[in-house]
Amino acid sequence: MVLAWWGDPQNPLEPVNTNEVNGGAVLNMIFTGLVSYDPKTSKASNAMADSITSTDQQNWTVKLKPGWKFSDGTTVTASSYVDAWNYGALVTNKQVNASFFQYVQGYNDVAPATGAPTAQTMSGLKVVDDNTFTVALSQKFSTWPQTLGYSAYYPVPKSFFTDHAAYLNKPIGNGPYEIQTWTKSQKMQLRPFTGYSGPNKPKNGGIDLKVYTDTNAAYADLQSGNLDLDNGIPNSALKTIQTDLNGRYINEPAGIIQTISFPLYQPQWSTPGAAMVRQGISMAIDRATITKVVFTNTRTPATDWTSPVLGESGGYKSGLCGSVCNYDPAKAKQLIQQGGGIPGGQLTISYNADGPHKEWVDAVCNSINNATGDTKSCVGRPVGTFADFRNQITTKQMTGAFRTGWQMDYPLIQDFLQPVYTTGASSNDSHYTSAQFDSLVSQANANPDQAAAVGQFQTAEKLLINDLPAIPLWYQNGTAGWSSRITNVALDPFSVPVYSEITVK
Repeated sequence: MVLAWWGDPQNPLEPVNTNEVNGGAVLNMIFTGLVSYDPKTSKASNAMADSITSTDQQNWTVKLKPGWKFSDGTTVTASSYVDAWNYGALVTNKQVNASFFQYVQGYNDVAPATGAPTAQTMSGLKVVDDNTFTVALSQKFSTWPQTLGYSAYYPVPKSFFTDHAAYLNKPIGNGPYEIQTWTKSQKMQLRPFTGYSGPNKPKNGGIDLKVYTDTNAAYADLQSGNLDLDNGIPNSALKTIQTDLNGRYINEPAGIIQTISFPLYQPQWSTPGAAMVRQGISMAIDRATITKVVFTNTRTPATDWTSPVLGESGGYKSGLCGSVCNYDPAKAKQLIQQGGGIPGGQLTISYNADGPHKEWVDAVCNSINNATGDTKSCVGRPVGTFADFRNQITTKQMTGAFRTGWQMDYPLIQDFLQPVYTTGASSNDSHYTSAQFDSLVSQANANPDQAAAVGQFQTAEKLLINDLPAIPLWYQNGTAGWSSRITNVALDPFSVPVYSEITVK
């Protein structure tokens, strides 16, 4: 068995109710979706889908490969997908990723902006037979098939509905692993699912995920041989990790951006001058020094809201953010003053204390304090655990700034913008809203010309420069260290270990 680092997921492991990395890592081990992403290139290809076709890029037919099973022995059918998607979209089920179904016809009936739903299922989903279903979208969406490897689109077994409590206690999927035991806040044991029909069958006897609330404790366990895989490396270890682990260390670009978001639902952050204050705060952050000193060059200063992993053809645009992302302490101080000053006189930056964040938050605050000339203008605000921290964000309890990050769900610029910044989107933590931004994203989705669509997405992205619901900080590399017991360790472009490929010596 491989003993690996883990953090408690925020929510129960329902596919449409998971939008953070700890829960996502498990879902991707116990489920296989219609498509999957190559662990080296992130390119999408059919997995459980035999074909996903359309003559007009709006009405799609999905055919499944027959014979796939869930780990409870039941068969995966077209209804496993349609029922899962309808459940996920229905507003009364309160699933955080419900908005991923917003382009399916009938979504507004099951998830109205106000009031009770007028339907229980989306009219755009139809089961044709056990291995075929159709999806009618409300508009053309040329890259829709490429999005379907994300966990929100996973199927669920019938027991998800007939005994939901049992499912939540021990989730059942159709992927390469199945959950054997799960003691919440302590450990999860995953073992190879012998009935798995996909190609990436595990090359190990299983993965044991151990929950750590202190990244330094996890790293100490790794060094002493009490942990095999650590992909929550503390910043304090980055300077010595190569020698500490005799080279058993990965540091490579990943589809991740780290940001600082603001609660625009709070009156003090929605005034006409507040956007100018946010711009000033951004210009007060010395990204180059922080990424070098704190992160030992495992981060790169961000100049847009996407990731270099996309490449220019995929939507990454170096320098798109312009001067707002450049360190200019004099201009920063001027803008903060012109905007009416930091609300309340002090900026707090909240973060989860069980992750490696204190050092960089302190460094960011020191940079802001130096620019303003006030040693108390910014302070860090630790929150005990990741789950508690995320719950404070999703229940709109934040009054100051807070750390946010985005790990791509699929390799499209659309994924860096739509789920994070469109009105009411699943990961719109700042609750930013712009009708113009929403419209441009919808137009880009409908554009069959991918190059032209990328340009439309970037036009939308430029609106974020002035509104600045979130400050781009840096692009994050994927990092991991491992023990001498295991080999074949790799990270995918999402920075998640390719668990199925790990072998025990």
